[in-house]
Amino acid sequence: MVPSFETHGEQPGQVRGTLSQLRLRELLRETQQRIEEMIDSKDRTDGLIEAMLVVTSGLDIDVTLRTIVHKAIELVDARYGALGVRGHDHSLVQFIYEGIDEHTRELIGPLPEGRGVLGLLIDQPKPIRMDDLSRHPSSVGFPPHHPPMNTFLGVPVRIGEEVFGNLYLTEKNDGQPFTADDEVLVEALASAAGIAIANSRLYEQGQIRQAWIEATRDVSTELLAGHDPDVVFRNVVTKANQLGGGEISFLALPEDPELPFNEVHELIIVETSEKGSGLIRTRIPLGRTSFGAAFIEQNPQRCERLELQFPELSPHCSGPALLLPLRAEESNSGVLVIARSPNSPPFTDEQMGMMVGFADHAALALRLADAQARVRELDIIADRDRIARDLHDHVIQRLFAIGLSLQGAIPRTRTPEIRQRISDATDDLQTVIQEIRTAIFDLHGGTHGSGGLRKRLDEAIAQLTRDSPLKTSVHIAGPLSVVEPELADHAEAVLREAISNAVRHAHGKSLTVNIRVDDDLKIEVVDDGVGVPAGTPHSGLRNMRSRAEDLDGDFSVTSTADGGTRVMWSAPLP
Repeated sequence: MVPSFETHGEQPGQVRGTLSQLRLRELLRETQQRIEEMIDSKDRTDGLIEAMLVVTSGLDIDVTLRTIVHKAIELVDARYGALGVRGHDHSLVQFIYEGIDEHTRELIGPLPEGRGVLGLLIDQPKPIRMDDLSRHPSSVGFPPHHPPMNTFLGVPVRIGEEVFGNLYLTEKNDGQPFTADDEVLVEALASAAGIAIANSRLYEQGQIRQAWIEATRDVSTELLAGHDPDVVFRNVVTKANQLGGGEISFLALPEDPELPFNEVHELIIVETSEKGSGLIRTRIPLGRTSFGAAFIEQNPQRCERLELQFPELSPHCSGPALLLPLRAEESNSGVLVIARSPNSPPFTDEQMGMMVGFADHAALALRLADAQARVRELDIIADRDRIARDLHDHVIQRLFAIGLSLQGAIPRTRTPEIRQRISDATDDLQTVIQEIRTAIFDLHGGTHGSGGLRKRLDEAIAQLTRDSPLKTSVHIAGPLSVVEPELADHAEAVLREAISNAVRHAHGKSLTVNIRVDDDLKIEVVDDGVGVPAGTPHSGLRNMRSRAEDLDGDFSVTSTADGGTRVMWSAPLP
C-alpha cells in the first residue's frame, strides 16, 4: 500500500518557505545589530580621535589637565571624572575634578589624599574596573555629603616610564557598569594625555627658563649700570620669589663685606619679599647649619624646611626651601633663600639648576659692579687730590700774598678807620685760608671713616634751618675726615639737637655754627635769641650731656652778652 500524506492545508514547499523567512529575519536582525555595533564602534572611535586631538592641542598645563578629565567623561558617558597628580612620595599633590558642583565640594571638605581605592591605583599603576566600589577590600568609604558612587574605572597616565597620575571615572549616565571597551578607550586617551602633558611640561619649562634668563639679564644690567644696590637687591629677591614659586624669599649678607667669608659667623638679612619685611636686619647664625653649608662651603642647599625659629617666618617657611650662595670665583657675597608654603612640592633638580645659575650670575654682576664702583672712587680721589693740590699751590699762596700786601699797607695808613678796615680784611683772608685748608683735608680724606661727615653735617644744618627765618653762618676748621664713625654719629646727633632747640625756642635773628677739629672735635652753636625759656623740657640737653660724658668730653650751655644762648660740646679724638 502506498502511504498517503495529510497536509492539513500546508504543502512541503510552504514549510520550507516559512523556515527560510524565519532564518532571513534572524539574519537581518543579526546584520542590523552588527551594523549598529559597527556604527557605535565607529562613533566611539571618532570620539576617541576627536578627544585625542583636543587633548594634544593645548600647551598650558592646567588647561590640558582639565581638558583630559572633560574628554574622558564625554568618551565613556560618565557622570564624574577626576585626574590625580602623583607626588614624589606617592601622595596626591593635585586633584582636578568634574561633575561635582562647588557647593557640594565645599561641604565634602579637603580633596582626596590618595587613600583607599585611589591609593591602590597609585601603588599599583594598572587599569582597575569595578562594578561596586564598596565591596573592594581597599575601599574606605566616602566623606559626608559625597555623592554616591558605585561603578569605577581607573587608568594610569604615563609619561614614558614615569607615572604622572591616574584618571578616575565613576557612574555611567545609563546606570550600567563600565565595559572592557570603555577601558580600552580610556587607556588610549590616557596614552594621548601622557604625550599632551609631556608637551605642556616642555613648553612650561621653556617659558620658565626664558623668564630666568630675562631676570638674570635684568639684574646684571641694573648692577653694571650703577643702580642703587638696595633697589637691585629688592629686584633680585622679588624675581626669585616669583619665579621660584616661593612664599617668602630673602637675601642675607655679611655685616662686613671685606671680611674673608670663612671668618664670617653670622649673616644679616638686608632685603626680603613682601611677607618678610619685618625681618630686615635680623641676624642669622651660621655654624653647622644649612646656612653655614651654603655660605662657607658654597654649596646650594635643598631642605624640607628652614632651620630658623623666628616667629615672623614660621607661618611662611615650613615648606621646602632652597639656599643659594652668591658665589663668584672663590668668594661668597651672601645667601639667597627661597622658601615655599607648607605642602608645596619640593624643588626639582631642573628648578634648582636654573636658580643656582641666577644666583651665580647675580653674584658675578655684583662683583663687577663693586669693581666698577672702586674704579670710579679711585678716579674721584685722583680728582680730589688734583683739586687739593691746585688749591694749596695756587689759591692759598695768592691769598697769602694779598694778605701780606695788605698788612704792609697798614703802617702807611694814617686814618684809623681805614687801618681797621684793612686789619679786618686780613683777618677775613686768614679765615678764608683756614676754610680752604679744611676743604683740602676733606678732599684728601674722601668719605671714608666718618661716612662723609662734612656732607652729613651740611645736610643736617640745611634741613633744620630750611624753613627758619634765622640767618645761619657755618664755619668748619680742621680735617673732619679723621673723625671715626662712632664719634661722627654722636656729632651729627648733637648738632641736630642744638640747632633744633635754637630754631624752635630762641626766637632770634641769627645762628652761628662753629665746628673745629684738632685734638678734640668741638661743636659750638650760638644764637642771639631769648635764651633757654623757663619750663622748657631739658631732655635734649640731657642727651647732649650724656653723649659728652660717654666719650669723656665736655658740654656746657651759657648765655651770651646779648642774651642769646651758646651751646658748647666737645669730645676727644680716639
